[in-house]
Amino acid sequence: MNFTDIYLHLTERVGEEAFTQAVADAPQPFLVVVPDRLTEVAELLFRDERLFFDQLSCLTALDNGPEAGASVAGAPVGTMEILYHFNSIPYGHSMVLKVVLARNQEGEPLPEVPTLSHLWRTADWHEREAYDLLGIRFTGHPDLRRILLPTDWQGHPLRRDYVEQDLYHGIKVSYE
Repeated sequence: MNFTDIYLHLTERVGEEAFTQAVADAPQPFLVVVPDRLTEVAELLFRDERLFFDQLSCLTALDNGPEAGASVAGAPVGTMEILYHFNSIPYGHSMVLKVVLARNQEGEPLPEVPTLSHLWRTADWHEREAYDLLGIRFTGHPDLRRILLPTDWQGHPLRRDYVEQDLYHGIKVSYE
């Protein structure tokens, strides 16, 4: 199946309203999924016999910055994105899903998206990394805690507005 076939199959099952955009002419074609519909779409990718995406090879999260109203490479600033790269090993096709989330402001709860760890075990560690470094919560995750930084580390270092702390338990960590 090619990208168009997969997109048509998905929209027949979950409806076009589950997606805000389909980009077929990108180097890696992708679908932008409404965050509330992510679990439904992911379950279809995994369970549908015609699709059977049995591998989540990569989950990438990024911060488009805190300033509202501008854009970075076409993405609205004030948002965060998660890209999921799926493969079907038996059928030899691939798919990229993107979820765009509103970025939280200082003092607001972290952005949230449902976990996919119940479908793909690799999502467990990928989601923990995105939580640790960017501060995206994955609701329903079985063990959402830091994976790369100490549990008492302050902030999320891959955010564009991250300010490095000077000391950590008396150890100098900032070298300005």
